[in-house]
Amino acid sequence: MRRLLSLLLLIIALPASAGLFDSRPSPTLGGLNNSADFLPVREAFRLTLVEAAPEQITLRFVAADGYYLYRHRLNFATSTEGVTLGEPVLPEGVHKTDEYFGDVEVYYGVLDVQLPITNAQNRPFTLQVGYQGCADKGLCYPPETETLSLGNGAQPADDDPNADGTASLSWRSVALFFLAGVGLTFTPCVLPMLPILSGLVLRGKIGGMRSFLLALTYVLTMAGGFAILGALMGVFGAELNLQARLQSPWVLVPFALFFVAFALAMFGLFELRLPQALSGPLDRLAGNARGGSFVGAAILGAVSSLLVSPCVSAPLAGALLYISASGDALGGGVQLFALGLGMGAPLVVFATGGGAMLPRSGPWMIAVRNTFGVLLLGVSVWMLERVLPGPIALALWGLLAAGSALFLGALEFTVKSPRAKLAQLLGLALLVYALAAWVGALQGASDPTRPLHRTGMAESGQPASAAEGWHTLSTPAELDAQLAAASAAGQAVILDWYADWCISCKVIEREVFADPQIAPRLASYRLLRFDITESNAEQRRLLDRYRLFGPPAILFFDGQGRELERSRVVGEIKATAFAERLSAVDAAR
Repeated sequence: MRRLLSLLLLIIALPASAGLFDSRPSPTLGGLNNSADFLPVREAFRLTLVEAAPEQITLRFVAADGYYLYRHRLNFATSTEGVTLGEPVLPEGVHKTDEYFGDVEVYYGVLDVQLPITNAQNRPFTLQVGYQGCADKGLCYPPETETLSLGNGAQPADDDPNADGTASLSWRSVALFFLAGVGLTFTPCVLPMLPILSGLVLRGKIGGMRSFLLALTYVLTMAGGFAILGALMGVFGAELNLQARLQSPWVLVPFALFFVAFALAMFGLFELRLPQALSGPLDRLAGNARGGSFVGAAILGAVSSLLVSPCVSAPLAGALLYISASGDALGGGVQLFALGLGMGAPLVVFATGGGAMLPRSGPWMIAVRNTFGVLLLGVSVWMLERVLPGPIALALWGLLAAGSALFLGALEFTVKSPRAKLAQLLGLALLVYALAAWVGALQGASDPTRPLHRTGMAESGQPASAAEGWHTLSTPAELDAQLAAASAAGQAVILDWYADWCISCKVIEREVFADPQIAPRLASYRLLRFDITESNAEQRRLLDRYRLFGPPAILFFDGQGRELERSRVVGEIKATAFAERLSAVDAAR
């Protein structure tokens, strides 16, 4: 049972782990992708004025989670006479290598820009800030320009309700942090504390309103300790721009080794705990606290937030890194408060007489601990993916899968129980995946979800060529004329929104439209490609007309010129998913 539980969790997590946390665009898997999946450009990238000094101004971009800005697309200008701008001072960003655009530098999370100015007469002026970014899901926004009015208070030109730089708090994220806290409770070093803490807090008197209130006092103060930590990280993490700084190989490699060390601790090689110099005084403080009183429960809760932290260091570090990218002190505090409430919820259940509902300690907890260890190793490989060549990273995924397979007894051909045989069978499946990953790595593949697939290669093994028959347009008048002609001829239309600066557009053109299973099926359509590379005002109004934020997007029209809105595609899509979408369109028109 122990091995089976580990394997089931591993099989769910391992193949997806490379894409779950990756910052690269992830293809759309099905027919649920539309404009509602993406934020408007000024919500995806919030620009605020942080400081306006006589000789320098500081601007802050806050990119929403899963969005990033291009360094080479940042530009600053002013048309006010007597005011000149110097070269902007930018921190080092994240380096990306794209097969179409080469090496680019991008910014995730918080970006602070110091812009020197010369304004001898200290007159008010307007500043035009240009930028462009993309979403990891595969949408690229057109270049955007915002205008700030500076002088006499130096306030932004438009009245943004979030102009203080505070990102809006998502209650969905709060709920996720709460559920994560509940999950952390069932780790091997926290769950056994429930009866111990209930004894200290409740003095053995479980059940009733007083027990509920005592437990609630303990949980609220423990969650309060986490909330303070989250708020501090929201403030100082933004100032340090941790998410961007943690993309350097000099930081990523030590952090990957850090997670390997945590994984080894999960496997039982050594035990993680606070140093004696810190844990001793805390233990004495907890022991001297008077149990059964509300003050004692509050003290124990505050102390426990420190005692439990080393036990959940790895997931807590990930949560703090996520919060640091937002620059939101209030949001960070609320999110970690929810994490603490989740960790304390089982104690409240236990205190009110629900101890029978909680799982007992036993061998299953070792399985959970080992599974956490495997997942931490997966996090290490994922971090190293950013600094290692793709094939080497794929080989490491194969090594992790092979090690898990051996642990599950894939090569132990002895007499086994039915459960052990099932574990062995699944272990063999992992071993097959490992072999495929190694073969793919030797052939130059890099995608752990498709280890034998090499990007840009068709089934014949030759590079895929661009699909033929496309009419490239760049003005609304040209598009309207083509749509009218297609409607008059009773011909269905596929409208592809494209830009030279859109990486995902290139991927779709090369791997979807040129796919040998799809290209022949496009012959019955009038194929229109609207090129929005210039992104002028006329083209942007056309985007608004079709309720789009930017490319890539694929729209379908029937023979009467009506758009089949339920079939539109926004963002990247795989060839297999597009083929299914095409079949649905063929049936509808």
